[in-house]
Order: sequence, then structure tokens, then C-alpha cells
Amino acid sequence: MKRFEKKVIWITGASSGIGEALACAFSAEGARLILSSRRVEELERVKKTCAHPDQVAIIPLDLLDTAGLESRTAQAIAAFGHIDIMVHNGGISQRSLVIETGLDVHRRVMELDYFSYIALTNQLLPHFAARKAGHFVVTSSVMGKLGTPMRSSYAAAKHALHGFFDCLRAEVASSNIKVTLLTPGYIRTNISQNALTKDGTRLGSPSENIEKGLAPDLAAGQILKAISKDRFESYIGKFGMEKIALWLNRFFPSFVIRQASKFAPK
Repeated sequence: MKRFEKKVIWITGASSGIGEALACAFSAEGARLILSSRRVEELERVKKTCAHPDQVAIIPLDLLDTAGLESRTAQAIAAFGHIDIMVHNGGISQRSLVIETGLDVHRRVMELDYFSYIALTNQLLPHFAARKAGHFVVTSSVMGKLGTPMRSSYAAAKHALHGFFDCLRAEVASSNIKVTLLTPGYIRTNISQNALTKDGTRLGSPSENIEKGLAPDLAAGQILKAISKDRFESYIGKFGMEKIALWLNRFFPSFVIRQASKFAPK
């Protein structure tokens, strides 16, 4: 049984990593896709790898260009006549100590990882409300629930997503609009290489934990299952320390805080 056959799904950050894997997984189930990111040539490559490339539309999108989101949303709706699922997936990470990190870095991460999601949601929400149907799928992170050294900007943005979308879910539940928050752990993507450092430059080096993480195609499988079951929130990744930390944080937060402090650079 194909759970997403003929569903229209808009994916941001679709040119690599989790977004690319989701495009392939949804296409294999017969979904019609709208793929967005800044890198058009990479989107074209992803489109060719999909099971049904003729059912894939490409809409270039810079999430930081909030002024252009209205026209991009109109284009996305027009591509197949409506949208069933919005997958918020674009973003960037950060690796630096609070004492060394410039405010411009905090602002850049928050603009991309939080405010762009809010701006795009506000553009699409009237469409979902008019149809009395829709599903926002939000790529957060384990860092949206925890706090560890060297991730202050990233964790702040991801924590903010949980607050906003939990509120939105409560507001729109009666209109048959759903929200699923994803909290990925270590997934084998380029997130570490692209992370911002204290001065806003790219880190450019891989993370051993991420290199050992779950393959993106397996992560996509977990995500499709979470969406199909209308889960409010779902951990994505291997069963390991990240998932255990989430459980411990729920019941023993002070213990998790003390353990996290041990990972701070000396």
C-alpha cells in the first residue's frame, strides 16, 4: 500500500541530505513533489533520481529571502493545484562557544532555522485553512529538546520551533491541519561541514558521530512512518545515546545538564 500516492508534498532543503532522501522516498510511493533550495542544479539532479521525475516540480528558493516567499508559495500551489504536506527542512547548524560567537552568527542561524519556517508557514497556512486540510512536517533536532556545548544558536532556533509549532497545532487542530515535529539525532549528512563557526565561516570538517549516524534513506523511512501515523513528535535516528538522552531529559533533566557540562571544551 502506498501511503502518499498522489499527495502533493513541498520539501525545502531538498538538494541534499534528509531532503534529498525524502524526495526519493515520497516519489517511490507515488507522491507529487515540489522541491526547493537555492541550488537549482542539485535539485535537477535529485529530480532525476526520483521514481517519477515527471511528477516533480522545481521551485528555486532562498529561505532568507522572506520577501519572495509569497510569490514562491503561489508558484508551489499552482504547480499541482494544491499542497497536502509542507516539509520544512532547510537550515544550518553551528559550532562555537557562546563567549566567542558574534551576534551576527546567532541572528543568521535564527533567521534561517526559525524565522524562515515561520514566514513560509504564514504564507501557506491560509491555503491549508481554506481546504480544511494540510500537514506541516518540521525538521527540528535532538538539540530542540536538549542543550550541549558548542550548539547555542542551533539549539535556540530548534527549541523555538517546538514552541511555535506546538502552539500552531493547538490553534489549527479543529481545521484538520496537522503538525509533526521531527527530532533527528545523528544522520549521515553534511550538516557538520556546513555549520557556522564563531565568526560565521563554514566549519568545513566532518563529525565522527555524524559519520557513524543513520543513513539518510533509512531516516527518510522513519520520517514517512511518522507522517503517515500523524505523530505529534518523533525521534529519527539510531537507537543510541541521543534517544536515551531525550528520555532522561524528560524525567531527570538535572542529570542530563550535569552530563552535558562534561563535554564543554577546557
